[in-house]
This record gives sequence, C-alpha cells and structure tokens, in this order.
Amino acid sequence: MFKKILRVLLTVIGLTAGFFSGLALTKIEFIKNLGYLNNTLYFVLFLIFTTILLGLIFFLVSPWINKAIIRLMEQIEKYTQKLTATEVVFGAIGAILALIISYFVFSPLNRIPAVGPYLFVLVNITAGFIGADIAVKKRDDVMGLLGGLKKPSSSKEKKGKGNKGDVKVLDTSVIIDGRIFDICQTGFVEGVLIIPNFVLDELRHISDSSDALKRNRGRRGLDILNKIQKELSIEVKIWEGDFPEIAEVDSKLLKLAQTIGGKVVTNDYNLNKVAEFQGVPVLNINELANAIKPVVLPGEEMTIQIIKDGKESNQGIGYLDDGTMIVVEGGRKFIGEIIDVVVTSVLQTAAGRMIFAKQKDAFQRS
Repeated sequence: MFKKILRVLLTVIGLTAGFFSGLALTKIEFIKNLGYLNNTLYFVLFLIFTTILLGLIFFLVSPWINKAIIRLMEQIEKYTQKLTATEVVFGAIGAILALIISYFVFSPLNRIPAVGPYLFVLVNITAGFIGADIAVKKRDDVMGLLGGLKKPSSSKEKKGKGNKGDVKVLDTSVIIDGRIFDICQTGFVEGVLIIPNFVLDELRHISDSSDALKRNRGRRGLDILNKIQKELSIEVKIWEGDFPEIAEVDSKLLKLAQTIGGKVVTNDYNLNKVAEFQGVPVLNINELANAIKPVVLPGEEMTIQIIKDGKESNQGIGYLDDGTMIVVEGGRKFIGEIIDVVVTSVLQTAAGRMIFAKQKDAFQRS
C-alpha cells in the first residue's frame, strides 16, 4: 500500500514538474522566436506534452526511487532503535543549537546570486548533523558536568548521608563470580549499583555461546543480577548509554566510572592495574577475600589433608576451608592422609595467600 501511494505521489510530482517546466520553456527567447507556440492550440498541446512526458518518466523510475526511500527508512529505523531516550534528547538539542549558530554565522550566503540559498540550506543541514553527533558523543561528559555543578550539601547533610551516594559500576567478571550478591546482602556495600548496558550485552553474548562452560557462566551472571534486583534492598540502575568510539568493554567501564565519578567493582587483576594507572577507584573482590582471611602466624598448628604433590620434590599440597593453599615440606608421602602441620611462613601474592608448613613431628625434630 505504501509503495502504491508513493508511486502515485511521485507521478503527481512528475506531472507538476512537467507543467511548470513547459511554462518555463515557453518563456525562452529562442523558442518564442520559432513562432510555433503563438497559436493557442499548439501552446496547450506543448504544455500537455511536457506534463505527460515528465509524469511518465517519474512513473517509470518510481520503483527504483521507492526502493531507495524504503532502504533509507530502514537504515534510519535501525539506527534510531539503537539510540536511548537520552541520546535522542541530546541529539535534538545539539541539532537545534547548531542550526541557530549556523543561521547567524552563514546567513550572508543567501546574498550569493543563484547558488546562495541552496548553499545556505546545505550548510545548515550539515551543521545540524554535526551538532547532533557531537551532542550524543559528549552527553556523558555534559551530564557529569551538570552533576558536578550541583549545590554542595552542608557538613551536617554529608554526615547524615555517609557514603550512600557512592556509585559502584559492576564488571562482567564480578557479576559472573557471584560473590557480589553475598557482599551486598551483608550490607557492607552501600550506594547505587550501576549495570552498564554494554555489560548486559556481553553477558547475553556469553549466555548464547556454543561453549557449554561459557554458556553456564553467562546464565549464572544473569541469575545473579536478577537475585540482586529482586532479593536485596540496594538500589540497582541500568545505564543505557554507550561509548561507540571505544571498542573494549573494560575501557568503557573505566570511562563510565570517570564520567559519573563512581568506583569499578571487579575481580579482574589486569583491569585493576589499568584502573589504578588511570586513577579510577577500584573495589577488587579478590583483595577483599584475601583481606578477611584469618591471619596465620609462623608457629601455629593446624590439621589438613594432603591432596596432591607440589612443584618441588617431596612437597605436598593441602587447602584450608577458604581455599588458601598450604605447601607442606616433606608432605608428598602423606598424600590422601590428614596430618598435623606447623606453619613456617606466609607469602602474600597477587593470586592470594600461600602458607608454607612442615609436618609436626618433622618440625619438632628440626
């Protein structure tokens, strides 16, 4: 139906253009001098001819014009579907401001004979597109600036609010990990949790993976988010923006945290280091887990089961309930047994805490 209406409309445009083109031709001095159109009948027939000719041309080429218009509309629709409401508003504001500035700056172009008005329209259209594009790309910076211009609260208000205004941006890895739910449940995390839309897209992509392990990890992450939203009283917000000029999700996270003045919650070691380099505050779940592990001092005794052999000869490996690795010298011969050991030293590494120990009887003999 739409194609038929568009074809009729193009045909009418062609007929109209043909009629006015015929009138314009009759006013040309050369055609006047020929004398054929001085006769009223010939004049009318000429106008009918030009009208039908251009109408027929527009009618014949209308299918190609229809396809081009429909294709253009589909592309515009796909593009606008990707835009959030905030991006549409900022784009409209940017285009309006750009058009206002362009009108006052380039209005002298209208004085150029013949091509001036067309050039002025072209410049205005270009300025509108550029203004909208800049406004959409810089919307987060503008929102951050407006947020920073808010009137500061008094010291009493700050004292009453505490850290409730802190914003935490969740990384994909920490969502999949799942411990963030337990931490929030204890009440140690305050403020607003921000879930960026590009993190949700990454989780959905992982959930649709052909690899079973990745698929399960992605679905676990989505389940954790649903539990946080439904079972916890902490405020959760979905950030629907994006940074199209940035390709990597980790870089987008850091940019978002810088823009809104928030902290990144992660357990990714590499992201942690990059964030420190860029001056972005980070809350690392692994560091928190290591920090709350019981302090073990040299000379303390404990009972563990030797699970496997270590890297060095005669070493045996065991684990505490919290996952801390214990390397027992001379423990290889006790694999599968439960023995008493004495701590000799504790080593803190980037991967966690390692405890070195000796079998109790061997320690006493030494």
